[in-house]
Amino acid sequence: MHSKEEEEEEPPGPKIRETPQDIQLEAIANTVALHPSRDVLVCGDVDGDVYAFSYSCTEGENRELWSSGHHLKSCRQVRISADGLKLYSVSRDKAVHMLDMERGQLVTRIRGAHGAPINSLLLVDENILATGDDGGTLKVWDMRKGTAIMDMKNHEDYISDITVDQNKRILLTASGDGTMGVFHLKRRRFELLSECQSGDLTSVAVMKRGKKVVCGSSEGTVYIFNWNGFGATSDRFALKAESVDCIAPITENIMCTASMDGYIRAINLLPNRVIGCIGQHVGEPVEEIAKSWDSRFLVSCAHDQLIKFWDISGLPKLTVNDYRKRKKKDGRMRSLSKKALGDNDFFSGLVEETEKKEEEEVEEDDDDDDSDSGSD
Repeated sequence: MHSKEEEEEEPPGPKIRETPQDIQLEAIANTVALHPSRDVLVCGDVDGDVYAFSYSCTEGENRELWSSGHHLKSCRQVRISADGLKLYSVSRDKAVHMLDMERGQLVTRIRGAHGAPINSLLLVDENILATGDDGGTLKVWDMRKGTAIMDMKNHEDYISDITVDQNKRILLTASGDGTMGVFHLKRRRFELLSECQSGDLTSVAVMKRGKKVVCGSSEGTVYIFNWNGFGATSDRFALKAESVDCIAPITENIMCTASMDGYIRAINLLPNRVIGCIGQHVGEPVEEIAKSWDSRFLVSCAHDQLIKFWDISGLPKLTVNDYRKRKKKDGRMRSLSKKALGDNDFFSGLVEETEKKEEEEVEEDDDDDDSDSGSD
């Protein structure tokens, strides 16, 4: 008799969530990077501190692993090596740091690596890294020697982002001067600058199996270049977004973009469409987004001092045709996750109600279907 009651009173097991809980930080994080093979992330904040966390879908299981306060000023970018053993960080204090990823201990410090605050960082391979500063200088470092093997100033303004092709031959930079820079890594030389676009170029990524390069801009436009046609854009795609501040490729055709308006959008490239909203930091500029090692989550950090997780596991299965049908029924941006329009159940209930109402009303066809994200 007693034993049955005892069984009934057994505490429920830990709650399993669709995505890990938000991580609350003590300051705004400028940057977030994800471990290549484990559920671990690292972020760097405006105070110069770097934190590592493990994350889990089990409620209450997110853990801070370590923190490091070696930078004297704001940490602008963090990146984890492909083997998951080293962590690199760059800062407004002009230093490049290499830490032991496991314990968060400083291994190597290059003081005064640049003459201006460092803004961007790319790990080319286990020994080579590229850094870009606020004055437009690009440097490429051989960490075995701790020296720069390339030191070039071809941009008139800050370097916002750096990427490299799969063969590690061509380095591409996005700059606040509105141009994309092209550098030959193997020959260690500057090749060309693209024509100037309106607004700052904020981000650069290689898509479509290396056939296309995309740049985000402060104006909310995505500029598309053909590989080997870097002088001029082949296409442009204006989002109804305040800006495109960062880009995270998800598949060869689908990328996520984040904006000053707090929205994280999923975009299909060629045909150029906004597929929908992955999530948002309500009204808070998003600083960086990154994909988890298993492609299950997109992780974002923003001015609300939160790191948020979004389920993107269904994105690769989405087709653009499917999206076009939905578009005609519902004028607003389609929500691609349960949390896309906020965690609050009350609001998600409201959203469902308004969607039903909109469907009952006369269906209006958008003329500018191709470049409409309808995020108003």
